Amino acid sequence: SKAGFEDFVILEKSGGVGGTWNYNRYPGCACDIPSHLYSFSFEVKRDWSRPHAPQPEILAYLEHCAEKYDLLGRCRFDDAVRTAVWDEGAARWTLELESGESLEADVVVSAVGMFNEPVMPDIEGLDSFAGTRFHSARWNWDHDLTGEIVGVIGSAASAIQFVPEIVKQAGHVFYFQRSANWVLPKPDDPYTEAELERFRTDLDAAPQLREEIFNGIDAGGAGAFGAIREAMEAACRSNMEQVEDPELRARLVPDHPWGCKRPLLSSLYYSAFNRPNLELVTEGIERITPSSIVTVDGSEHPVDTLILATGFETTKFLSAIDVTGRGGVKIADAWSEGAEAYKGVMTTGFPNLFMLYGPNTNADSLITTIEFEAEYA
Repeated sequence: SKAGFEDFVILEKSGGVGGTWNYNRYPGCACDIPSHLYSFSFEVKRDWSRPHAPQPEILAYLEHCAEKYDLLGRCRFDDAVRTAVWDEGAARWTLELESGESLEADVVVSAVGMFNEPVMPDIEGLDSFAGTRFHSARWNWDHDLTGEIVGVIGSAASAIQFVPEIVKQAGHVFYFQRSANWVLPKPDDPYTEAELERFRTDLDAAPQLREEIFNGIDAGGAGAFGAIREAMEAACRSNMEQVEDPELRARLVPDHPWGCKRPLLSSLYYSAFNRPNLELVTEGIERITPSSIVTVDGSEHPVDTLILATGFETTKFLSAIDVTGRGGVKIADAWSEGAEAYKGVMTTGFPNLFMLYGPNTNADSLITTIEFEAEYA
């Protein structure tokens, strides 16, 4: 609206704003980027409870922004876009919605993100499992894990956050790790009342901290990971020292250099392995039965509840929707050898179509990135 655009609508397939912070509600869910940066530059929040705010606090902030900037009235919830077709003669897009309605638009901005379509692992017998099963991104809060035998498949970003939480409640957790990940310590002590008071009264304090975080994260540029790899691996190994059993600790050491996969942060993850009810399983999974998970060594692990921490379809981007551009070309075909876009925002053959969080823009604070991309659009 501030840019002078008044005729627009926001189409949202879920029931509310917040995107990944609306969908992902698993125990321990939080952001790896400090919240003073992982927030809008034009809407500074001075009372974040801790450096890395948990999911409910992030969602509440995004809901606050949508309400304050009068966007809720522009939103159509629970109505996803099925197809988008470009009409060269009219120079317009036609959008077909799940509700059956169609809309025409001069400009389409795609904000579908990357973390919205959960991946289900291709494991024999998965659908035969007779217990409770859910993906970590669609957490079943109606199901009580107290005293249960829980199987967790996947050991990356979401698992390192929720596993230390569910072991406090579950009877036993079988934690299936295909490959270990480097996990840095996460400085995340809650802000003291004195620190919060300084953020509230000194109007420069929060913006200055934001700039410090931004410069610290973005200073390296290309090749930065290689320059800091040795120091990062040393910090991860130091973090691992929390694991008391040396044999178990050795199984948690990755076989790839730090930075080859998404860097992870947690100061709670490694200490969870000192609990007797958390059992690391590194043998590959052969199949799933109605009541167990069988590994390639023939061991059968009885399971009441199966939690899939197997991530998202992160390479589809806008091709998750059936988009047809100039000359009848589907975006999935245009990207058959990999998604690409100019500055991650526009792609050849699809006029007046802008992407937020498009190809090759997954770095640093995504909210900051999205602000730059929205400004470009």
